[in-house]
Amino acid sequence: MDDKAAVLQVKELCFGYPERKLWAHWSVTVRAGATLVLGSDGSGKTTLLQLLAGDVLSESGTLTLAGVALHEDAPAYREQVFWQDPRSSALDALSVQQWWDSLPARHSHWDAAALAAHVAGFALEPHLDKALYQLSAGTRRKVLMAAALASGATLTLIDEPMAGLDRASVQYLQQALADAAAQPGRTLIVAHYEALDGLPWAQVIELPDEA
Repeated sequence: MDDKAAVLQVKELCFGYPERKLWAHWSVTVRAGATLVLGSDGSGKTTLLQLLAGDVLSESGTLTLAGVALHEDAPAYREQVFWQDPRSSALDALSVQQWWDSLPARHSHWDAAALAAHVAGFALEPHLDKALYQLSAGTRRKVLMAAALASGATLTLIDEPMAGLDRASVQYLQQALADAAAQPGRTLIVAHYEALDGLPWAQVIELPDEA
């Protein structure tokens, strides 16, 4: 793959936990479009997204996003990324609308019209004034994904998008992911435990199972 066409470059990444080494001098180049990170529970999918977001720092190696290296200018790198861990409780006290209202200041390509479309597509209108801790797991995922897709971020990271979703929401999400991936200059990396058919994956990264 031509490095000049890359949006995200990972070079010689090393990271692990005391009980398991996850990556040793691992490199990958990701272009614009949608990339699937495929792996079972314990394979490191969420950890990889945290590393790509700059929330967790690698032991060594470099991450470069649209020409900005994380180790050289972390704020400029991170402001190009949308990532929200669906397992985090950091947003619990905020209402859905309060959280969404805080995001345009952090994402310069925020698309309010896209958010409105995702509210309709995911049937989120009844939940806008609820605190995130009050939402079901599926509704919470839809709230996070609506924001991710509307963010316009150069790198959008989404973890286990189908968890807890009803069939209508899965169908809407498939189309919304395809539409976002087609936007010029955007890279979506979606982590999931099984192949997601019906999506135009530009690349599939398979993580080895936990030993």
